[in-house]
Amino acid sequence: MVYVIIKELSPSADEVIIVTSSLMKDMTSKTDMYRANAIRVLCQITDGTLLTQIERYLKQAIVDKNPVVASAALVSGIHLLQTNPEIVKRWSNEVQEAVQSRAALVQFHALALLHQIRQNDRLAVNKLVSSLTRGSVRSPLAQCLLIRYTSQVIRESASNTQTGDRPFYDFLEGCLRHKAEMVIFEAARAITELNGVTSRELTPAITVLQLFLSSTKPVLRFAAIRTLNKVAMTHPIAVTNCNIDMESLISDQNRSIATLAITTLLKTGNESSVDRLMKQITTFMSDIADEFKIVVIEAIRSLCLKFPLKHRSLMNFLSNILREEGGFEYKKAIVDSIVILIRDIPEAKESGLLHLCEFIEDCEFTYLSTQILHFLGIEGPKTSDPSKYIRYIYNRVHLENATVRAGAVSTLAKFGALVDSLKPRIFVLLRRCLFDTDDEVRDRATLYLNTLGADGAVEDMKEFLFGSLDIPLVNLERSLKNYEPSEESFDINSVPKEVKIQPLAEKKAPGKKPTGLGGPPPGPPSTIDAYEKLLSSIPEFANFGKLFKSSAPVELTEAETEYAVNVVKHIFDGHVVFQYNCTNTIPEQLLENVTVIVDASDAEEFAEVASKPLRSLPYDSPGQTFVAFEKPEGVPAVGKFSNMLRFIVKEVDPSTGEADDDGVEDEYQLEELEVVAADYMLKVGVSNFRNAWESMGPDCERVDEYDLGPRENLAEAVNAVINLLGMQPCEGTEVVPSNSRSHTCLLSGLYIGNVKVLVRLQFGIDGPKDVAMKLAVRSEDEAVSDAIHEIVASG
Repeated sequence: MVYVIIKELSPSADEVIIVTSSLMKDMTSKTDMYRANAIRVLCQITDGTLLTQIERYLKQAIVDKNPVVASAALVSGIHLLQTNPEIVKRWSNEVQEAVQSRAALVQFHALALLHQIRQNDRLAVNKLVSSLTRGSVRSPLAQCLLIRYTSQVIRESASNTQTGDRPFYDFLEGCLRHKAEMVIFEAARAITELNGVTSRELTPAITVLQLFLSSTKPVLRFAAIRTLNKVAMTHPIAVTNCNIDMESLISDQNRSIATLAITTLLKTGNESSVDRLMKQITTFMSDIADEFKIVVIEAIRSLCLKFPLKHRSLMNFLSNILREEGGFEYKKAIVDSIVILIRDIPEAKESGLLHLCEFIEDCEFTYLSTQILHFLGIEGPKTSDPSKYIRYIYNRVHLENATVRAGAVSTLAKFGALVDSLKPRIFVLLRRCLFDTDDEVRDRATLYLNTLGADGAVEDMKEFLFGSLDIPLVNLERSLKNYEPSEESFDINSVPKEVKIQPLAEKKAPGKKPTGLGGPPPGPPSTIDAYEKLLSSIPEFANFGKLFKSSAPVELTEAETEYAVNVVKHIFDGHVVFQYNCTNTIPEQLLENVTVIVDASDAEEFAEVASKPLRSLPYDSPGQTFVAFEKPEGVPAVGKFSNMLRFIVKEVDPSTGEADDDGVEDEYQLEELEVVAADYMLKVGVSNFRNAWESMGPDCERVDEYDLGPRENLAEAVNAVINLLGMQPCEGTEVVPSNSRSHTCLLSGLYIGNVKVLVRLQFGIDGPKDVAMKLAVRSEDEAVSDAIHEIVASG
């Protein structure tokens, strides 16, 4: 008990010299229990000085014959490695000896410590795994650790390819025949998680997991079904042999096991088994908690997208459970699933919309009601009989709170805009809304009545009601807050369209003062507006027009150099301005007349037109120098630029801080700078890609196919194209599922000249590693669509 109290209090060694002396005495006690506890406590409160004094005793304890003492010393070493790594690394020989111990726990702790000591040396870890996989590990716990370390080595191995021999795979397969269940499971899980695992490699692991499904131990059944559930996401065919065993788990008393069994079957089942599975799920759903129901719903959604012909029965199931009791997250998961099915399966649209209409008649969640009303406004007018939805929408105006009523008014207006036959009836309903008690509802009704009744172009009205907001809300909010009421009205075109705010903040290098990524004095602003304000204040650049885009700072010097320089590329329609942010990191020097000499011989379309030198650059005080180039207007010209920093250096007296009168002209070579096609594209997202794509129309669409050559995986290819185009990924499509052989990525952006661009990329693996891509581009200008294809073709 005394040991526990001291350990919990954790006093420092110099505060309680008597305690530490007593503990050091206990370390050499003849009673093993005293020795073990003294080691644990002493290592908890010790510092580096005391540790060197007791290091000899700790080394002896590691190889002690008593496993309790040895384990205590090894566990203490694991903790001490965080604070005193150099001392613990000297114990490698003793730890290596402990790995050969016959005591299971000692071998486990010794292996964990030895791996931590060597974890930063890849070759040493390889040697450790190679030596231990020959059969010297007896402890099941240590064997599980070894399997994990082996998996790590396999992942990092250069020979880990989809076709080549995989190192140490035979060891993992051999562990499937171990007598300890934990080792068998760990090996099976490790095999299923290998990158690019083949069906042949999976087979023995799946067989073992199938045996665990019928185990009497719930923990084994759960572990097996959870692993099979993950495998089913990427290799559903490999898991189909386990379907019969998984069906028997649907009635398992453990609801977690039953839920995983259901969701795995939904992933691996075929079209003929859908109806039978749905009957089983219907009786099963009422017995599980909402969190498990959400998992089942997501699996049903995937199944419906896999077998579209079964949408009727699956949609009916979703609508039935939508009427049952449940929390917000549960109901939201169902609504989201129905919305996705309506969007992706045209035949499910009308029945799905009616199910959603019936749900909002008795929906207690404002968020879901407004979401459904918004969706009805988009999809409802496109159906064969839009009038049947009006009753459900108008009921919301009478029966719901102000937020839902406002949403219903907007939805009614969308029906009136798109369905001419309904416009008179919509007018009557909107006029009734003028007498609502809430000002937001009244304002919306007034706005839409004026919009729908105006004589303007129909396309303008549709753009107003359905057009996506291509301005980030955070930027709009900031601009509105900064707007000062005056005779000049607020101009929405003045709101920056950049999704990611480009910082001008200073960047600190480890162990050094700030290197200053620049920012106009007196303080570094944090928005792109600051760049525009800075450039417009310089007479040489004032007539360049509106700034289109500013890049992130690009480093032109290595870290820890005497001068830190990075550059920001400012893109205008007919000009490019390079802002060189410079910092002098030498206290004994003052730099004057600082300029950057730019060689544009590799950038033929650019011609230097202006430059602005930096008069003085004292120590640790960031400053900027500028160079401007003219380029063909509206053309995405690219090229490489060589940079040379030129300045006059004057010595500074450290005692007085005064600089010499005379200086010496000097130069400092900087890294090359490149203007690429992505610099002419703004990352601008869209809230609904499908609607934006359809509203853009096929008139300016360009489609072509490209061979991207051999790639490690699809994710690498997707990232390469996204970076090449510099566009904003939409709806999370930049994430590629592991082991996927095909993928669709959606991108949006604003091309120079403020031209909206949408891109749909379809990737597929052709052959062992060759990646093919189909590129579809829609924009407001066919020349821009062609330009995007040229960028990809030349990239």
